[in-house]
Amino acid sequence: MDATAKPKKLLVVDDSKVSRMVIRARVKVVQPDWEIIEAANGDEGIALAIAHQPDFCTMDINMPGILGTDAAEQILQKIPKLRLVIFSANIQETFQERTASMGALFVAKPVTEKSIAEALKYFTECA
Repeated sequence: MDATAKPKKLLVVDDSKVSRMVIRARVKVVQPDWEIIEAANGDEGIALAIAHQPDFCTMDINMPGILGTDAAEQILQKIPKLRLVIFSANIQETFQERTASMGALFVAKPVTEKSIAEALKYFTECA
């Protein structure tokens, strides 16, 4: 990594602590310099996104409180350059279409090494 470049920041928003831990562990193997910020719901994700201005975000859809797609839209309004991936077991076409309309990538759960690799490729192809 270029010594003058700031490490990238990834915001992981998921009510599943296990999903957050798996994403964190896998990303750290591939991108050890990245700062990883975790949120357990959409409202917390929005607040942390505003506070930390991450480069990337993974977002679950079904969480307590605000839907992840709603939180994602609010975050993208405030940080339009952010690259966002929706991880969800909710694979209905409406969620996939809404994700695409936001300019984000939809990746079906479960969170696996393969799905995380797909997200990382999306994050880094234009970073």
